[in-house]
Amino acid sequence: MPKAKLAVIGGSGFYKIEGLTGIKEVNLDTPFGKPSDVITIGNLDGTSIAFLPRHGRGHTIIPTEVPYRANIYALKSLGVERIITVNAVGSFKKELKPGDLVIPDQLIDRTRHRAETFFGGGIVVHIPFADPFCPVLSKLLYDAAKKTKATVHRNGTYLAMEGPAFSTRAESRLYRSWGADIIGMTAIPEAKLAREAEICYAMIAGVTDYDSWQEKSEVLVVGDIFNTLRQNVDAIKEIIRLAVAEVKEERDCECASALSVAIATSRKHIPAQLKKKLDLLVGKYLKGDS
Repeated sequence: MPKAKLAVIGGSGFYKIEGLTGIKEVNLDTPFGKPSDVITIGNLDGTSIAFLPRHGRGHTIIPTEVPYRANIYALKSLGVERIITVNAVGSFKKELKPGDLVIPDQLIDRTRHRAETFFGGGIVVHIPFADPFCPVLSKLLYDAAKKTKATVHRNGTYLAMEGPAFSTRAESRLYRSWGADIIGMTAIPEAKLAREAEICYAMIAGVTDYDSWQEKSEVLVVGDIFNTLRQNVDAIKEIIRLAVAEVKEERDCECASALSVAIATSRKHIPAQLKKKLDLLVGKYLKGDS
C-alpha cells in the first residue's frame, strides 16, 4: 500500500489537487467505517501527499454525517503525520473580508451530534487540547501564504457549529460577542481526532461571507459561497505547494506525543479486543502490558 506523511483534506469547493504525479487511489476500510471517499496519493514536487475530499467528490455528505473517525484513522494508517485542511468559513469581523484567508489558532465547539473520540468503551483518554491547531504547521502555512498574492490573517478563533443550516442572526451576533472570528461546520471533531491520532493539524480557512450578524446582511446563497471560495483555490493550492516544500522530516511539536500523557485507564483493565482495535493509535504505549 502506498504511504504518505502529509495529507490534505479538501472542504467545500476543493475536491482535488492538480499537479500530483504517480497518482494511486486507495479504497480503505477502518474499524470506524469507510472514509468519505477514496484517498488519492501522489507526488507533489518530491513529497508524497494523500488527498481526501471531506464531503466526497460530488459533495454528497453533510457536515454532521462526515465519517470523521474513519477519515483520520485511514490517513493515520497510510503513515500520515501532518494534515493541512481547507475550509470555507463565514466571518464575524469586518476586516476579515470575503476572499481573505485565515490561519486560525483556536476553536469553540458548538457541535452536538458527532462522535468526537476514538476512545471509550473501556479506555479513557484525555488529550491536551489547549492549542487545537499545530503551531508549527500553522506557521508554515502562514509564511507560505505571505509569499503569494493572497490576503492572509494569522490566528483567530474558529467556531464550529452543527449545521447544515447557517446561523440565525441572533446566533451569529452571540458568537461574535464571544470573540469568535470565523465560523464553519467541520473543524470539530476533525481537529480533536487528529490530536488523538498524534497527527499535526492546521487549517487554511477561506472566508466566503459575513455570516448573518450584520443588520443589512444578505441571505446566504450556497452558490455565491462556492464562487467566492473558488476564487481562492489557486492561491490555496500554491500555499500548500510552498508549505510542503518547507516541512521538516522530524516533528518538534507536542502533537506527535499527545497520547503519552493522555491515557487514564490502567493498562491491565483495557479489554484485549479494544487494544487490538486501537493498536494503530495506542499500541506503542501498551507494548509489554498484559
